[in-house]
Amino acid sequence: MSAAPRVAVFDYESGNVHSAVKALVAAGADAVLTRDRSEALEADGFVVPGVGAFQAVRDALHAHGGDEIIGRRLAGGRPVLGICVGMQVLFEHGVERGHDTAGLGEWPGAVTELNAPVLPHMGWNTVDPGEDTVLFRGIEEERFYFVHSYAAQSWELDVIPPFPQPVLTWATYGDPFLAAVENGPLSATQFHPEKSGEAGIQLLRNWVTSL
Repeated sequence: MSAAPRVAVFDYESGNVHSAVKALVAAGADAVLTRDRSEALEADGFVVPGVGAFQAVRDALHAHGGDEIIGRRLAGGRPVLGICVGMQVLFEHGVERGHDTAGLGEWPGAVTELNAPVLPHMGWNTVDPGEDTVLFRGIEEERFYFVHSYAAQSWELDVIPPFPQPVLTWATYGDPFLAAVENGPLSATQFHPEKSGEAGIQLLRNWVTSL
């Protein structure tokens, strides 16, 4: 029997992330909450959770070396999964309450306020997975739990063949926004899989089994 994939959940003081660790264990991972650089680099998968404001998460990642870990893992084709604000900071910049903050720049474009009558977008919503999705395999019609007022509302990365096109999953609250991206070793969800019941566990299981 093969060992469970080792997944490092980055501990950079971004709210309560123990639920993410528990959900990953339920999904079949050997998951650990860590800020140890070697452990984060060597794990089969690396999860970047995010709770709160774009700038606070970006600053905390920089302070604890998370940006370097993400960059080195991706340079080596090692899987990374961002969750909620952990997805948002992967973009070039975020505009929040009038402040334009540089992100990690793994993807071009901006994270901006949702165009909706009531914010935050809080609760369950359906998604529209892209073709060839791995994350949503078998759960394409399920609902997932969102808590956010900001999101990436366009996709600006131009991928030239023979590199595979990213798989984009959209949701709508007011206007369409990106609910998830699968781009080679880098994946991310705007919603919280760990708060999305069995559908969220299955999404994490799909990711863990791809490691």
